[in-house]
Amino acid sequence: MTEVQLLERPYINIVNLIWSFDRQTEKMHLLLVKRANEPFRGKWALPETFMRMRESADQAALRLVKEKIGLELSAIHTEQLATFTNPGRTSGQRAISLAYMTFLPEMPRLRAGYGASEVQWFRFGYKDKRYSLISGNLFFLATKAANENQFYQQTHLESKTNLAFDHEWVFKVAATRIRNKLDYKPNILLTLGARFTLKEARSVYAPFLMVSPQQIDNSNFKKTHGHMFKDVGISTIKQPGRPPRLYSLRMHDTEKN
Repeated sequence: MTEVQLLERPYINIVNLIWSFDRQTEKMHLLLVKRANEPFRGKWALPETFMRMRESADQAALRLVKEKIGLELSAIHTEQLATFTNPGRTSGQRAISLAYMTFLPEMPRLRAGYGASEVQWFRFGYKDKRYSLISGNLFFLATKAANENQFYQQTHLESKTNLAFDHEWVFKVAATRIRNKLDYKPNILLTLGARFTLKEARSVYAPFLMVSPQQIDNSNFKKTHGHMFKDVGISTIKQPGRPPRLYSLRMHDTEKN
C-alpha cells in the first residue's frame, strides 16, 4: 500500500435527525428526505450536508436546518449524537458522518431543498418492540441489530425496504439515546417550545418508552420528573374543564443563562 493510499481522505458529512411535535395530533415526528441524486437516488434518508471548509460541525448542523426548513435556530436546539466511521457503511468511497439531533420548537411547513425530490414529516412510533416511522403508505422500522458490528455484517444497505445508507442504524441510535436521557436531560421536550402541559410531555415520552401516553400516570410522572420542570402558570386557551398548568424545561432556562 502506497503512502497516498494510506492518506486517502474520506468524505465528512453531517447527518441531522430533525425532530418535531405536532400539537394537533400530539405525535412526535422525524424529518426524512427523498434523495434526488445518486447514491441511493429515490430512497428516503435523513437530511445530510457536507461540512464546509470554514465552518464547524455545529455550524453545519444548524445550516442544514436553515436550508431544509428555513428556520434559524440557536445552538441550544441541537445536540451532537455520535460519529459513524464503520468502513462498511458505504459501498463506494469511504464516508464519515457526524450525526446531530435538532429539536424544533415548532412544526413548520416543508419544501424540498437541494438534493431532495421530496421532504416529509414521518410520525414516530413503535411496532413489535422496534421504533418506527410512518407517513401515509411509507413505513420504516429501526434495525433489529443489537450493536454496530452486527448491523453492518447482517444488513444489506441496498435493500429497497431500508432507509438510504446506514440511516436505519443511525435512527435507532438516536431514538435509544433520547430514551436513555428522559430521566435526567430530556432535550426532546424542546420540541414543545417554551411552554407545555404535562399531558404534552407524556405524549413526547410515550413512544420512546414504547407505551401509550395513557400508560404514563400523570401524578407519578409529575412526582418523578417534576424537578426538571418549572411551573409557569395556567393555560389561557379556552377549553372544557379546568385549564391545565403550564411548565417550562428547567434545563432549557439554565442553559440559556
